[in-house]
Amino acid sequence: MTETLHIVGGGMAGSEAAWQAAEAGVPVVIHEMRPKVETFAHRTGNLAEMVCSNSFRSDDHEQNAVGLLHWEMRHAGGLVMREAAAHRLPAGGALAVDRDPFSQSVTDALRAHPNVSISGEEITALPEDGRWIIATGPLTSDALGRAIAAETGAEALAFFDAIAPIVYAESIDMDVAWLQSRYDKGETEEERKAYINCPMTKPEYEAFIDALLAADKAEFHEGETAGYFDGCLPIEVMAERGRETLRHGPMKPIGLTNSHKPEEKAYAVVQLRRDNALGTLYNIVGFQTKMKYGAQTEVFRMIPGLQNASFARLGGIHRNTFLNSPTLLDNQMRLRSKPHIRFAGQITGVEGYVESCAMGLAAGRMAAAEILGRTLPPIPQDTAHGALIHHITGGAEARTFQPMNVNFGLFRPVDGLKGGRRGRKDRYKAYTDRAKQDWSAWVASQEVPA
Repeated sequence: MTETLHIVGGGMAGSEAAWQAAEAGVPVVIHEMRPKVETFAHRTGNLAEMVCSNSFRSDDHEQNAVGLLHWEMRHAGGLVMREAAAHRLPAGGALAVDRDPFSQSVTDALRAHPNVSISGEEITALPEDGRWIIATGPLTSDALGRAIAAETGAEALAFFDAIAPIVYAESIDMDVAWLQSRYDKGETEEERKAYINCPMTKPEYEAFIDALLAADKAEFHEGETAGYFDGCLPIEVMAERGRETLRHGPMKPIGLTNSHKPEEKAYAVVQLRRDNALGTLYNIVGFQTKMKYGAQTEVFRMIPGLQNASFARLGGIHRNTFLNSPTLLDNQMRLRSKPHIRFAGQITGVEGYVESCAMGLAAGRMAAAEILGRTLPPIPQDTAHGALIHHITGGAEARTFQPMNVNFGLFRPVDGLKGGRRGRKDRYKAYTDRAKQDWSAWVASQEVPA
């Protein structure tokens, strides 16, 4: 009888790991403590719930490392990418989804799989035997977090992560705001008008920055000294780095023309992206915040077009934990001190839904091969999956290890290509061509003849 694989955590990484192992013929138990044990950020007990953004970011698989990860997961029969495509929303060149139906569809697919069962109890200690994948993500429970810290000999590293608010579309003043994707990007009219844009004059921007800096912020518990992940900074933290920082970040006005006043160039623009298929909810792009709830409503209603905004969800901040993976995990993502346990997802030190899901896919396939007694070829380093795994399991400097998004800086150079900005487009295309070739060969090597 085939040994069972136990997966702790039913987020992006755990869901994908379970699917990959189950599809290989391995019985899987997903241990998901929600909804019995709640977290700060989750609202449901569904698997693969999107707690922050509803976007998987760029879907460009020729010029973007994130889009390349999308391509690799699709080519490997990934469940998350399959369901993301089924519940896609217009978002220019990004892959955004209707979050609740997406999560429900992932849950339904796993519940229906004959090799998958789901258990609702909380795992509070590291198991001493069996085959396990820990994919508890950034919101690992306190008890399991303490067990991991005790085993690894040090406190888990940590950083703070923030959530952006969601606005009811009917409360947005479209006499002020307009629909447009930056640079009119998109193949259809719907894609080219995927974002709601709220313009600001210079005085309005300056007043907004003043209010943002003066607003009441959430206070952390005594002893919490974690920093922030640079890819998900609260807007007030960005503003503290310089008054123009937001105008060159999430509020940049470039590539946008106000359809109400086409001759008037906005000094700054706040963008909102559709959050559900009905188009009734929009999230404020890049507006993660640690402001207290009352301050959020006051400050965000200073944005032209949002003066009467009604919020379906306000922003918030929570503490994330992750391992110092270069010192703790081997190249099979196994805990060196307990090799029957693998880790996957954000807890390994990757950042983002896509990267977490990719590490789940890799861990699921690795664990399945081990259980089935098959030889799994190493994931090629020049693929997007391989570049991430290499980074977190030894490529990164352990002393300064921090959460990392996938990017072409993690890839080995392609021979014969010139450097510099002039050659960037050709260089990125060479990276993706090489990765696709290597990934296709790796996936094909695991196909079992009928």
